[in-house]
Amino acid sequence: MNTHTSARRLGEFLKARRAELCPSECGLPETDSRRVAGLRREEVARLAAISVDYYTRLEQGRVRASASVLDTLSRALRLDEDQERYLYEVAGRTDDRPRRTRPPVQEVRPALRRLLAQLTQTPALVLGRRLDVLAWNVSAVALYTDFAAIPVAHRNYLRLMFSHPAIRALHREWEHDARDAVAAVRMEAGTDPDDPELARLVGDLTLRDSDFGRWWAEHRVNSATSGTKHYRHPLVGDLTLDCDTWSGSDGSGQRLMVLTAEAGSPSHDALRILTAWNANQASAETAGTRTP
Repeated sequence: MNTHTSARRLGEFLKARRAELCPSECGLPETDSRRVAGLRREEVARLAAISVDYYTRLEQGRVRASASVLDTLSRALRLDEDQERYLYEVAGRTDDRPRRTRPPVQEVRPALRRLLAQLTQTPALVLGRRLDVLAWNVSAVALYTDFAAIPVAHRNYLRLMFSHPAIRALHREWEHDARDAVAAVRMEAGTDPDDPELARLVGDLTLRDSDFGRWWAEHRVNSATSGTKHYRHPLVGDLTLDCDTWSGSDGSGQRLMVLTAEAGSPSHDALRILTAWNANQASAETAGTRTP
């Protein structure tokens, strides 16, 4: 295949794949102003961190893609293994295709699940790689939201800080807490910069929120092992909670985040009220589904 034919076929494939993607798959808002299905060229260019002009020339078959650009396009266009192989073949760069290893599935250890269940008055979460929310207890549901109702692909603490209206509104010092979450994920990126899920998360949030893009570019890092969170809950009002995070020693990258308040403090009492109210709501909903 000559260079011209290769570039043309690459452009055709990019255009076809772009048309197949729904904006919601890429973390983009759905709008009524879209005249054609799929993603716009400028959206793909932003996801791949390349210029719109360069991406346009790729689709038009006017330029040959480098291996690094193919790598970012593969992530931006959500290509599966077969599609990625085809991408490199039509681009004439088969030898440049990276050999990816799939990260192990994040499974919460049984001991952590037992601990979560025993923390009845204390909100607690198990966070995995990229701050994915892997498990939670009933108190965390009462404080934050029903994580089970959130699609697994979007069940990420950093993503929810920017995209979930209730969780965003909950944080009285949202900018401070959001920047800490960005810095924690940025620190993790240093240990696994080629993680495709991390690249997808960063690309999605960069498109969604200009603050995220600016803060990610600052390269601020933070292990975020302890601190104080200030919340404003719609049911119990203001809460000031100590937030402590412990990392597992098994190399899984999982960490336990626990939120506590001093016994007898207004925040401690508010947590008890909130957890009891949530338990009563859950019991009422369960009773309502029973067949007489």
